[in-house]
Amino acid sequence: MSTTIQKTLRDSAAMRWTALLLLALAMFCAYIFMDILSQETRGWDSTAFGTMQGSEVFLNVFVFFLIFAGIILDKMGVRFTAVLSAAVMLVGAIIKWYAVSESFMGSGLETWFNNNLNYIPVFDELGVSPFYRGMPASAKLAACGFMIFGCGCEMAGITVSRGIVKWFKGREMALAMGSEMALARLGVATCMIFSPFFARLGGQVDVSRSVAFGVVLLCIALIMCIVYFFMDKKLDSQTGEAEEKDDPFKISDIGKILSDWGFWIVALLCVLYYSAIFPFQKYAVNMLQCNLSLTPPDATSFWASSSVTIVQYVIMLVVAAAGFISNFQKDKVKQYIFLGIAIVMLVVYCYMGYMRQSAESIFAVFPLLAVLITPILGNYLDHKGKGASMLVLGAILLIACHLTFAFVLPAFKGHELGGVIVAYVTILVLGASFSLVPAALWPSVPKLVDAKVIGSAYALIFWIQNIGLWLFPLLIGKVLDKTNPGVTDPTAFNYTAPLVMLACLGVAALVLGFVLKAVDRKKGLGLELPNIQH
Repeated sequence: MSTTIQKTLRDSAAMRWTALLLLALAMFCAYIFMDILSQETRGWDSTAFGTMQGSEVFLNVFVFFLIFAGIILDKMGVRFTAVLSAAVMLVGAIIKWYAVSESFMGSGLETWFNNNLNYIPVFDELGVSPFYRGMPASAKLAACGFMIFGCGCEMAGITVSRGIVKWFKGREMALAMGSEMALARLGVATCMIFSPFFARLGGQVDVSRSVAFGVVLLCIALIMCIVYFFMDKKLDSQTGEAEEKDDPFKISDIGKILSDWGFWIVALLCVLYYSAIFPFQKYAVNMLQCNLSLTPPDATSFWASSSVTIVQYVIMLVVAAAGFISNFQKDKVKQYIFLGIAIVMLVVYCYMGYMRQSAESIFAVFPLLAVLITPILGNYLDHKGKGASMLVLGAILLIACHLTFAFVLPAFKGHELGGVIVAYVTILVLGASFSLVPAALWPSVPKLVDAKVIGSAYALIFWIQNIGLWLFPLLIGKVLDKTNPGVTDPTAFNYTAPLVMLACLGVAALVLGFVLKAVDRKKGLGLELPNIQH
């Protein structure tokens, strides 16, 4: 009798991390597109910009698309849904690109959008319409494209989470989820650096070039998902798993999820955290422009050239790569060497951002500390646990950062170096607080729900999260307009009120974090326990 043990792709560290890389790169491209447009787009005011940005989640929340996405995921499996989500994102992105292109200006379609979608029955009465009378036609069409993109993006998000559970359960799952989010968040920094680079290419500003850059990346994301499709299919053929046939999903399973208190606390924590971060990202560059004293470098200097963009991006990749590699070093000396390289390069990156005197370049540092510490935190959670405690710490840091932006940073207006240092430290700490969420929150979901309905559980959490992601960009835009009456210069806004509002979300998240710890102790959910049981 043969004693050979049949190994699957999942048993190979190289193969499962390759699967993760394919999914993470797809999300990396999605994150770039998410924030590719800035406040100055086509002369939109804060309300138009906020309404357009909030439209990303409109179909997910109000047409319940995310719930259907979870059902599709549970019935059709990871690989089918991954390809579908990438294709939907690409279609939405192409529509949004056309909306901000010169081709749309003066077209018959622009006239149609000017004359229509000014009143949407029911949604207008509820005050949740993604359009309003007087909204620029380009913003309306961009909102339509962004809605479709949002459907694909959130479907991709739950698919990636389910895919990681499939490939990493019982292994280094928190490290995998943390690494995926860290790489995806490099998309935020990539967007901040290259969006203005492409928009200003050739000396004439054209935001459609930035969006076109995002469209190309989403084509690459679709290719990544197709490659993953074949890897996942091979895994199923080896394990005998058939997601589409075994243990079929039933609508009643949703009721079981919704009746779980642990699920609701995690879902509410998620909506509070993400609502305090993602909507802020959309306004962060403008907030820095309003509060920092920046003097553009001489047009002929290195700091004003396009070369510095490439150099800075390479340094960013070195920071990310060195930090990531350090997590896999068993030799402590090598681990600290790689961490040291990452920290030194991070300081160099910050210096270059300061010399460029660019708000985009300064905020681009946001995900870098997260890229460094999210895998480290994930590794810690896998081996030591303490997930709920990390969520509490994340909420405390979140509150401190938003209050610093609201009250401390404006006090440094006129102090060029001091203001930039305060901005850098606060942005890095905010990124660190955000990194506590994917490392601690997402790996806890499989501990709360049955494996059969993980897709639907993630979908429900994302749906609840999307309510916040729809509401808060809109609220920030409206609060800005209300608290800055008569201000037409976009670099002269007072951001105190919106930032205090976001800090309040952190306070609510802190309270829920303590509640989650209490529920965990009472019910023994295992949220403080390590993922890898020895």
